[in-house]
Amino acid sequence: MEYHVSIHGNDQGKGTADQPLRTISRAAAHAMAGDTVIVHAGVYREWVNPANGGTAEHRIVYRSAGDGEVVITGAERMTNWKSEGDHVWSTEVLNSLFSVRNPYEVELSGDWLFDGPFPIHLGDVYLDGKSLYECDSIESVHNPEVWSEAKYPKDSLLKWYAEVGSTTTKIWANFGGKDPRTENVEINVRPYCFWPEKPGLNYITVSGFTLRQASPQWAPPTDYQEGLIGPHWSKGWIIENNIISESKCVGISLGTEIGTGHTKSLEKHSKGGTQREQEVILQALRSGWHKDNIGSHTVRGNVIHDCEQAGIVGHMGAAFSRIYQNRIYNIHHKRLRHGAEVAGIKLHASLDTQISENIMYSCYRALWLDWQAQGTRISRNVFFDNLSEDLFVEVCHGPYMVDHNLFLSPMNFRNMAQGGAFAHNLFAGRFVVRSEITRITPYHSPHETAMAGYSNITGGDDRYYNNIFIGDNDPNREPVPITFFEHLPLKPRDEVGEDGKTVMDGVPDNSICYLHAVGLGGYDQHPNVKDKKWWEYTKEELIELGDAAKDFFIGNAVLPVAMDGNVFLNDAVPSRHESDAKIVAQKGVTIETNLALGKVHIQIHDPELLRRTSAMLVTTDLLGKTYHANMKFEEPDSSPYHFDSDFFGTKRPDADVTAGPFEITEKGTIDFEI
Repeated sequence: MEYHVSIHGNDQGKGTADQPLRTISRAAAHAMAGDTVIVHAGVYREWVNPANGGTAEHRIVYRSAGDGEVVITGAERMTNWKSEGDHVWSTEVLNSLFSVRNPYEVELSGDWLFDGPFPIHLGDVYLDGKSLYECDSIESVHNPEVWSEAKYPKDSLLKWYAEVGSTTTKIWANFGGKDPRTENVEINVRPYCFWPEKPGLNYITVSGFTLRQASPQWAPPTDYQEGLIGPHWSKGWIIENNIISESKCVGISLGTEIGTGHTKSLEKHSKGGTQREQEVILQALRSGWHKDNIGSHTVRGNVIHDCEQAGIVGHMGAAFSRIYQNRIYNIHHKRLRHGAEVAGIKLHASLDTQISENIMYSCYRALWLDWQAQGTRISRNVFFDNLSEDLFVEVCHGPYMVDHNLFLSPMNFRNMAQGGAFAHNLFAGRFVVRSEITRITPYHSPHETAMAGYSNITGGDDRYYNNIFIGDNDPNREPVPITFFEHLPLKPRDEVGEDGKTVMDGVPDNSICYLHAVGLGGYDQHPNVKDKKWWEYTKEELIELGDAAKDFFIGNAVLPVAMDGNVFLNDAVPSRHESDAKIVAQKGVTIETNLALGKVHIQIHDPELLRRTSAMLVTTDLLGKTYHANMKFEEPDSSPYHFDSDFFGTKRPDADVTAGPFEITEKGTIDFEI
């Protein structure tokens, strides 16, 4: 059955094309497996809360009619503003306007959310669809100052502040000289745009909408992960071709409803976060976390921007999913509060998840895989202008596959994991390579949620084949100590301690990372897979390797690494494990990014520098198995990898292939835009 919805309709109607319903929610209350809800152009100010799910054979489809933009928003327009002088206006609304909770009363809170100078609330005020910056007082609204952490500082001069009473909420806002009575000014009133209150509603498609201005709570892995849109712990959703923006926290949540209860009071937890996250995983396994019930979602073709925590988040619920051809940008650009769950995409337990052909830029951090990236593939993505790093893999045992990506930000990779394979990527930024011996995390049986064991992260078990590294013109090749969440450019450090080391704001030694020059020099302290399969450093060997090695490896066995066929341009640094690496002093490749259009222009000046630089085709047989999971690098259906086509799908030869993402067959300068 088809249900039609129109802003000119009536919820008492039949839902036919000539008698459409007025709200999507009315259709969502009736739609059953096999039904389609067709929504016509207009703005729908509602929380769509589906009552039913579909089946694999008979989905429930929600789609735009194609006759104009269909907006689903969590905001209401406000026109009753009173002038307070200094470009400041005020409005007062009844608390009964807010569904579920008053977002101007509820503080942003949760595990791994860092303290800030003043409380931040879930509400927001929007001018022409764009959120203003919350501040701490009416005085700050009248006398706005630039928020120094903001990516776009001038925007931070537009401020708001709210006070909640017993029956009303009063909001003050500075619109920078614009009159809110005639402009499009809205305030947030709903936590979600498209979100089932009940978990387990499977096989729903959401296609072709503009979804914006919702106020979900912070979404840590240890508790219920809300989002502007999401399947709420179910299976088989398709979220495609939507524009998703202005979520207070998360755009798309594929995450868990299961948690141990994150911080909801001033009392501190007696258990550490790692232990509580382990408990969440075990609880989920007892409650049916299995590929038959959870995950296997498709997220494709969406534009996701201006969300303050993450574009896409998911603990366990994103397993067995495909996330591809999305454009994700301006994630965490206001930076009023920071935390450890901030990224364009932040996934825990991305078992067999395929992340491909996405463009991710101007985020705080682009892609963060945390815990249990096993069977995960990261392929043909483009990363640039990300402040922290393009890719962060943390406390995972692998195998995870990274191939044919363009990593173009100043920092490319923060590696606090093991068991990764990297083939045919282009790296133009720096690496952090670090063990994590204090945390014990799980690994799984191949292609299953069933847990196979636990281990800490000693580092290594990584492979690098046929990649290109382009130096960044920094003459310093020595490792630079940085903090866990530090990024480029590094803040000035003038103070030196008694040990001669730079003082780093009281950061303990076990929280320091080492930022290495562009290239693979960060792996020099690991053994080579050709020499020893499993090696333990002696104290004497550690002393020879220096202080950094002692901090890095002391008392722990280190897994070996493998490297071959890589090319190092513009003084990028090869590893000692690749004595015959091709090293070229010149740059050879020019890369320009256009942030306004979200595009990358690449020019290869001398293709002969790269052509036929590797004798090997990268396959599952070459990559072997990871140490802990004893699992091959392979597709989710257990078929082998065989990287015989490049970034654009061009066929590679069986031998003597081109390093990097692009198989070069032409002569002369090569020019293309992505």
